[in-house]
Amino acid sequence: MTKVVHIQYSTESAGGGALRLQRALIKANIQSDIISLQVDSPAVDKIIYLGKKRRIITKINEKLQLYRLRNIPKQFGKFSSATFGNDITQIEEIKKADIIYIHWVLDGFFNLGSFKKLAQLKKPIIIFLHDMWSISGGCHYSFNCENYKTGCHDCQMFPGNKTNGLPAAMFKKKLSLYSKFDNLYFVAPSKWLYQCAKQSLLTKDKPVFYIPNVLDNTIFKPYDKKIARQVLNIDSNETVIAFGAVSVTSPYKGWAYLQQSLDILKQRNDLKNILILIFGSGYNKKIADAIPFKTRFMGYLCDEYTTSLVYNAADVFIAPSLAEAFGYVIFEALNCGTPVVGFDIGGIPDMIKHKQNGYLAKYKDAEDIVEGITFCLQNKIKGHIPAELEPGLTVQKHLDLFEYIGNKNKTGN
Repeated sequence: MTKVVHIQYSTESAGGGALRLQRALIKANIQSDIISLQVDSPAVDKIIYLGKKRRIITKINEKLQLYRLRNIPKQFGKFSSATFGNDITQIEEIKKADIIYIHWVLDGFFNLGSFKKLAQLKKPIIIFLHDMWSISGGCHYSFNCENYKTGCHDCQMFPGNKTNGLPAAMFKKKLSLYSKFDNLYFVAPSKWLYQCAKQSLLTKDKPVFYIPNVLDNTIFKPYDKKIARQVLNIDSNETVIAFGAVSVTSPYKGWAYLQQSLDILKQRNDLKNILILIFGSGYNKKIADAIPFKTRFMGYLCDEYTTSLVYNAADVFIAPSLAEAFGYVIFEALNCGTPVVGFDIGGIPDMIKHKQNGYLAKYKDAEDIVEGITFCLQNKIKGHIPAELEPGLTVQKHLDLFEYIGNKNKTGN
């Protein structure tokens, strides 16, 4: 039996994708374990949690990175310099693994030395691109910048700064690392990120595959909206507009455009009894005061069943992301039968088919978000995922990748 091990920082955010993939592979009779830096409470089965000393390293790394990168313009999002890392090659599950997946492993868990030590084991390593970090000089999303295609010189995140050379230096180190090993494979969950990887100077000559994220459709599925609302104590006559993100104020998630669209929606006065349902963070007075409608904060939803309940209670879900490698909340909402309005950016068009299961709004156009909300509600659009994103097909693509790797190793090509 093929033994697979996934490496991740935690089960939150991108780590949730790793956990879902692990479970899907287990169902496909693939032995699959996870090595996680951060500990879950309660612990999750089939996850090996690392010790406290390794987590102390992450705290030191975080403080150094915050100081070193304190002048980065916030609108460009996160930059990771990967100062510190851990050698996990002696962990038994790594020794026994036939294939190693590397998911999101930054913030002091991995540095480039950690990648190198794993690569030196000569086992097939699949680097799952949850964002652009592995194909850039350190940014997680480049927005309009295309310097990742040539070497990340003159980085927009370090204008006129003495550390402007940092992205180019990191890019050079990654290029040296990637060029030394032929056991590295890259997986992009969206067509957009796949194209970025094929255009990056770092990975254009490496094997890159497009394989979407996987979802458990026994949990995220449509069911009676009336029941969902009864459970959440939401009036059946209310028009429920939902929005969710781990951090609703993240520079990637487009809160400002959501706020503008809700102001426009209020001015038009076309819809009555509107309730804004926000999950991902707790009550935020600034956000609550900025929304011109009745608002309910659901907080951080720590289990998938409650999240599915919220999607099912909504009439439409809004995802005004400004940068998105895939967009799990969109995937989840659509699978629950809820239409989604999102910008035509990143991996979002892979899931939202315009005016079929939602609405693709013009990028950074709050007016068009309102048009999308109105269209979905007036036409009673039902959410669904495109056929090519069905979980069974996605899992098969991973199995096909395993076969490709096995055949490559046999032939030596």
